[in-house]
Amino acid sequence: MSDNKPTYLLGLACFYHDSSACLLKDGVVIAAAQEERFTRIKHDENFPEYSVNYCLEAADITLDQLSGVCFYEKPLWKFERLLLTYIQEWPRGFFSFLKAMRAWLNKKLWMEHIICKELGKVSGIKNKKGKSVPYSGKIYYVPHHLSHAASTYYPSNFKNATVLTVDGVGERSTSTIALGEEQKLTLKEEIVFPDSLGLLYSAFTYYLGFKVNSGEYKVMGLAPYGTARYTKEIEALIEIFADGSFRLKPEFFAYRYGLKMTSSKFAKHFGRPVRNTDDELTQWHKDMAASLQQVAEELMLNLVRYAHKQYGGKNLCLSGGVALNCVANGRIVREGPFKNVYIFPAAGDAGGSVGATLYVNSIIDPKPKAKSIETIYLGPKFSNQMIESFLQDSGIKYDKIDTAADRAVKVGQLLADNNVIGLFQGRMEFGPRALGNRSIIADPRKPENWKRVNIKIKFREDFRPFAPSVMADKAQDIFDLRGVDSPYMLLTAGTKVKDLPAITHVNSSARIQTVSAEDNKPYYDILSAFNDLTNCPVVINTSLNVRGEPIVWDHIDAFKCFIRTDMDILVLENFIINAEEVDKNFFKTKFELEVFADD
Repeated sequence: MSDNKPTYLLGLACFYHDSSACLLKDGVVIAAAQEERFTRIKHDENFPEYSVNYCLEAADITLDQLSGVCFYEKPLWKFERLLLTYIQEWPRGFFSFLKAMRAWLNKKLWMEHIICKELGKVSGIKNKKGKSVPYSGKIYYVPHHLSHAASTYYPSNFKNATVLTVDGVGERSTSTIALGEEQKLTLKEEIVFPDSLGLLYSAFTYYLGFKVNSGEYKVMGLAPYGTARYTKEIEALIEIFADGSFRLKPEFFAYRYGLKMTSSKFAKHFGRPVRNTDDELTQWHKDMAASLQQVAEELMLNLVRYAHKQYGGKNLCLSGGVALNCVANGRIVREGPFKNVYIFPAAGDAGGSVGATLYVNSIIDPKPKAKSIETIYLGPKFSNQMIESFLQDSGIKYDKIDTAADRAVKVGQLLADNNVIGLFQGRMEFGPRALGNRSIIADPRKPENWKRVNIKIKFREDFRPFAPSVMADKAQDIFDLRGVDSPYMLLTAGTKVKDLPAITHVNSSARIQTVSAEDNKPYYDILSAFNDLTNCPVVINTSLNVRGEPIVWDHIDAFKCFIRTDMDILVLENFIINAEEVDKNFFKTKFELEVFADD
């Protein structure tokens, strides 16, 4: 730092699920991306080779210019927890033990060697024998929950805050309370494995027939269709204490020793077997989802209230996978004791790469920073020239719009004419939500659009709700947000008006994204143009992808998504493609794409 060269830190999160990489320059995150977007493997857990490449290219640097690499957990701590757990459960779980040990001995136990080797492949530097030269710089290992806490505390711009992290499990922590004071972040209390709110939710996700680590949000979306009839039965699995902590009764859960989440006693307790994925979702399943959601919300509120009672203050930061539960977040904002609540948009494990770099930076450069994250649009961007070359080379018909202002007016009119639009613009969002740059948008006033987008475009379950994007300066008129903004689609609130059927869930709520001109002017201008025509400042916003695939990352993926679905319009930066002028079947064949059934 004395030679005035920039300080670069590369962050990594991988080898469990949702791998990612980020790059910090002089304390500010300048690039971040999830590996799944590039590989097209949903929740890709592998080393984030493409994400690392993107981050380095975004800054135009090479590996030897890094001040260090920051990993989002302590691998040996996790190995110790796994080993001790299997010893405690022995001989139960022998096959699970063999599977876990094989993975650890092959990859995770020798983490430093793997990281250095994989980074060497990225660099492309070869030795005399033609082999990649491994990375030889510093590697920092940050505890998992400290990475989570740092990912939300430092971007919050609070000078001090209580930080609550709740997830499945890190090395051994499942819930932690940390205190942030200026640049210092200190873990104070923890709940440890196997007692975990995240794993409780995942156990019911498994029991209800959804995939663990990806289907939890489906359970949350299913919950409003049910009635919380079984809260007492669920609470019978848990001991809840006055300080907000809890204990899961081990006889009901199998994740400590087995390849399943729940034991036979769990199913016997509720009187039904585990639902197969393709089985019908009955009212009983919906009531069970509603009951789980209510119990989870109460457990989260217990933790929040205890944290405030113990440490005081007016600022709360949330992170960990459970912080993606936007219904619980809404209740924390409305009913919790903290005046201000900040939630990092990539609250799950993908955000660990960001948190690890921010924490390491706070140690090596403890001077206060103005803003550690200036935007959440941290992914790749594609130029009009690159997009036009692709369209011309592929023989795709398009209209070109010359200015951003004209484009906003045109897209606003297309929305008002009830077109469903794929919107691809600017830099890709970081985190699980599409926030206007890789989105599908439509008129929320038309009730048929909810089913059309769900069934004909997303090819997903018909109970799944859609989120609205709303002009931030008009949001309080439409939604019961209690004066707060929700820029990252992480809060659920009631809908005040009755003429938005396509974004209002069955319980009259919505998961809201407030859009300001400061955060995303191109998207705000589209909303504003639509509002000028319709007096409606809201649009449907769902991610630009189909079920089972990650959100698109480049214009080619966006076009492939467009031709496989029933979208009317695709906007690629300044280019507008109309489905009526494109032979979708021809291009499906040309790009060798799977053809989805319409029913």
